[in-house]
Amino acid sequence: MTTVPPPAAELSADEARRIALRAQGFLGAPDRRGGVRGVLRHLGAVQLDTISVLARSHELIPYARLGAVGRRTVEDAYWTEGHSFEYWSHAACILPVEEWPHFAFRRRAYRSRPHWSHDLPDGAYEKVIKQLRAEGPLTATELGGAKNGGEWWDWSASKVAVERALMYGEVVCTERRSWKRVYDLAERAVPGHLLHAELDDAECMRRLVRLAGEALGVGTRADIADYHRLKGEQFDAVVADSGLVPVSVEGWSKPAWADPEALASVPRGRHRTTLLSPFDSLIWERARTERIFGFTHRLEAYVPKQKRVYGYFAMPVLAGGRLVGRVDPAREGSTLVAKQVSLEGAKAVPAVAQALSEAATWVGCTDVRVERVSPPELQGSLAQAVKAL
Repeated sequence: MTTVPPPAAELSADEARRIALRAQGFLGAPDRRGGVRGVLRHLGAVQLDTISVLARSHELIPYARLGAVGRRTVEDAYWTEGHSFEYWSHAACILPVEEWPHFAFRRRAYRSRPHWSHDLPDGAYEKVIKQLRAEGPLTATELGGAKNGGEWWDWSASKVAVERALMYGEVVCTERRSWKRVYDLAERAVPGHLLHAELDDAECMRRLVRLAGEALGVGTRADIADYHRLKGEQFDAVVADSGLVPVSVEGWSKPAWADPEALASVPRGRHRTTLLSPFDSLIWERARTERIFGFTHRLEAYVPKQKRVYGYFAMPVLAGGRLVGRVDPAREGSTLVAKQVSLEGAKAVPAVAQALSEAATWVGCTDVRVERVSPPELQGSLAQAVKAL
């Protein structure tokens, strides 16, 4: 681990929490002029996921920060005019196209150590590249089929080939169409000055560490490295030259670093009240969420139903800069159903009601139904608060 110089500042736990909220776009006036693209540039990465309850996670991210921006507007902002691409960052993420050069280290790593052991028939890779060159952007289905007909992981040769080309950087995912990746040649999809930028691994990681620090405001080595899934030793090699400054945070047992701009002014402004996707970068790392908010959250979609505590897609509720509860939502026609609500005390009732009402309006629901509340004695007050909105 890197040697940490003396801290540039000593932060209280509350100061660190507020810095993190402002950095993630939840404290202060939202950047409505920048819109969805501004959110993407500010965060540096928006995680994708297959689960869709209220909406898909990449739609929930700008909604949580900007309010009821149209869902079609969200998709268009991400994908039109070559503003972004999809690649492996924290996970599969939408990334600003200007960050293309800074993932060269990962593309090189994939080339030197292929990600899969799938064997490809002779010429399969070249065939996919030739087809994309001739026909333009295509899905895996249009390239010849995504699967061989067996289990979901039994990909066809064309799917394996185009995914390998994606990882190598010869092909880019330029949008999702009905949740299918749309592939195009990098030479056509990425602006030339970005496509041909030659950055070594250290330059790439120095930029990504700085970006992560800015997006988090303040974080430990693990927090910052995990943002773009860097290794600890990669963080160690570049943090001293990244522009981030060491700080100490009350109650944090490990050293931390902060964005100097985050320390330059006191975080003030209006707090956002909203439902959060479990894949939101404010809370996607469990240890950090517990450290900053004193709130333990786990996505239970992959937990057997009988072992779930909070529900399939429980969404934390942010209000007043705190995580005040959880809602496991569903949709039945024009009704948003709060299948299970967990409240952190009676004071959370108005905020949770507001979050439910706003989310319902955003997804086109006209009613909200609350089914089960914990603690149960708050069931009536929450139902009344929702009805009053």
